[in-house]
Amino acid sequence: MHTSELVDTIDARMLGPLRLTVGARSAVPSATKPRSLLALFALNPHRQLSTGSLITELWEECPPRRAATTLQTYVLQLRRLLAEASGMESPEVAARLLRTVNSGYVFTPDDLYVDIHGFHQLADRAEMSDRAGRTAEAATLYRTAEKLCAGSPLIDVQHGPMLRAEVVRLEHSLLCVTERRIAMELRLGYHRAILGELASLTAQHPFHEDFHAQFMVALYRSGNRTGALEVFQRIRGAMVGEFGLEPSRKLQELQYSIMNDDGALDLPIAS
Repeated sequence: MHTSELVDTIDARMLGPLRLTVGARSAVPSATKPRSLLALFALNPHRQLSTGSLITELWEECPPRRAATTLQTYVLQLRRLLAEASGMESPEVAARLLRTVNSGYVFTPDDLYVDIHGFHQLADRAEMSDRAGRTAEAATLYRTAEKLCAGSPLIDVQHGPMLRAEVVRLEHSLLCVTERRIAMELRLGYHRAILGELASLTAQHPFHEDFHAQFMVALYRSGNRTGALEVFQRIRGAMVGEFGLEPSRKLQELQYSIMNDDGALDLPIAS
């Protein structure tokens, strides 16, 4: 490939196992530390990453004596894989795609798709649709964002400090997107359709008050008031037993409303 030619779109998938392809060709190494390095570069395109920060990411507080030299070897492996996948020569990859700059490296693809960035873009669009009152559109966008996830983020990659922080942030964002999508679906009257999902979510997240509140509302609207109250008692027992804390006032008020068959919990009648 000549230097004037464009490299195919680089497609990086990290919402699940790590995948990085150029066209249809994979550039993911099999070794643990080069995989971590590739994930870090793909998450930080056009941003210089210092040698010191990369060494800390790969070895944390116990780097080997020749860590900088070993890091260079890993970068050479990545350049070779990127060259094979793109049809470029390794020196061209070093000059155009994975460059050495000052005391670090920078990944500079012309055309890069990262599923994590796509996820955040969809979530932002969904939030704007919700604010504009387009509830069904918001629910669809949130669900589309969720479908990008093929498992726990970077599930097959070793996490150093930077990747660990990114994974924690992503897991929180995924939960928020699921909670917002369910809120939209409750508003649209899909309470019966999401009962099974909410049963699973509350089992997976026994202290997540928003999921429990949504499950209580969905059960109540499905005609199962006793089931809704049992959900409250279950989270209350877990919170008191584990932390000595009562559920939030919001959740307690929801329990009171269900006990008193408060019509405010019913879906508004479409005009």
